[in-house]
Amino acid sequence: MDGVLIIDKPVGVTSHDVVNRVRRVLKTKRVGHAGTLDPFATGVLVLLIGKATRLAQFVDKDQKEYIADIRFGYATDTGDLTGNALGEDETPEISIEDIERVLAKFRGRVRQVPPMFSAKKVGGKKLYELARKGETVERKPFDTEINELEILEADVGGDEKKIKVRVACSAGTYIRTLAEDIGKGLRTGAHLTALRRTRAGDFLLENAVGLVALEQAENAASLLLSIETLVSELPGVDLPNERLAPTLNGMSTRIDRGDLDDGAFIAIFVPDGNLIAVGVYDAAESCIKPRIVLG
Repeated sequence: MDGVLIIDKPVGVTSHDVVNRVRRVLKTKRVGHAGTLDPFATGVLVLLIGKATRLAQFVDKDQKEYIADIRFGYATDTGDLTGNALGEDETPEISIEDIERVLAKFRGRVRQVPPMFSAKKVGGKKLYELARKGETVERKPFDTEINELEILEADVGGDEKKIKVRVACSAGTYIRTLAEDIGKGLRTGAHLTALRRTRAGDFLLENAVGLVALEQAENAASLLLSIETLVSELPGVDLPNERLAPTLNGMSTRIDRGDLDDGAFIAIFVPDGNLIAVGVYDAAESCIKPRIVLG
């Protein structure tokens, strides 16, 4: 069984919990996820089934989109509502104009420092494992891209000031860090109270299935998308039948593709339209060298 399953992850379960439940439903161990969601977060979780697990890199790098609820007044040690408050709840007067001015600073390329409560590894250990022990380690900042950042709702008139924003960003962006940084720009603490991923690359929330619906489906396997959807953005080439066996054995195929850059990934199909490999274009030798062979 090979393919892609888009799950609408519910609140309160880990991404690994979802993988385990899908394994039971589909009766296969070869299930992985692309792009972890924290337990408090919901929304699009891309699951790779069977041979599709070998193509995770083409999903991990996709742009993501989120709806995030941010509460101002205090930060938490996790950056979200599950953590402990850091300091008292003190919120200065904030206007929509103030927020818009701060948001403008976070559109485009920004630098972030990974939060301690994250799955990023430092020295071979996941940061959240260290954080749970009360340890804090130095983390190197990195560049990320926030393509779109807009206010959907705002409530800044009462004692509890909050906004709902839509964020379209490059893979690897920490939304909880963004929330904290927006708070700092407004000279107050901030944390996430809700986070929902609505898109991962071309995979949209409206195409996702809930876990309960999956478990109750008469034919859960029919909900899988084809493995070819993972490489829809890559240039493709159809192999002649005589090059099938050599490709499966890792041998290159000569092809002149002057429109491609050296090192570009190419999806390799057989005449019936099935994906059998992903290769890399060698401009100097005018050939495709298989990198991931699916068979």
